[in-house]
Amino acid sequence: MPKFNVAVPNPLSKEDALERLQGFSEKLREKYEDQISDLEQSWDGDQVTFGFATYGMKIAGKGSVGEDEVRIEGDLPFAAAMFKGKIVSTVEEQLKRLLG
Repeated sequence: MPKFNVAVPNPLSKEDALERLQGFSEKLREKYEDQISDLEQSWDGDQVTFGFATYGMKIAGKGSVGEDEVRIEGDLPFAAAMFKGKIVSTVEEQLKRLLG
């Protein structure tokens, strides 16, 4: 299964970044309600596991919030491999906007 990795600088305190990220799934659900379903996230301290379905494909992964960076990684279905670049750039853009 193809993998994706995104790391963006964290200009905030770790606590502020965690607070913003913990509400991120609701913003995604609202913005992409016609494209995303079964959105799940589970936090354990500064670690998150997540999953969602889009266009019939399940995407799952994990993330971590550090003092200097936020990292997201996960698995893509083979059918989504050709969209990996778009997925990575969209995740990176959204994280930068959220933390900026």
